[in-house]
Amino acid sequence: MARNNNRIVVPEAREALDRFKMEAAQEVGVNLKQGYNGDLTSREAGSVGGQMVKKMIQAYEQGLK
Repeated sequence: MARNNNRIVVPEAREALDRFKMEAAQEVGVNLKQGYNGDLTSREAGSVGGQMVKKMIQAYEQGLK
């Protein structure tokens, strides 16, 4: 039986994460739209996720200074 580990722990964060994802997609040139994005290639989806991680690491490193 499949489990869904994508449950929302902090519902208030959903909107901020969606904005963050859209911003990252725009930065890497991926046409991300609201709702279903199953037509994206793995490369496109991965580049959005990678950009998000890159920005989170940069923000963390800035916080250390």
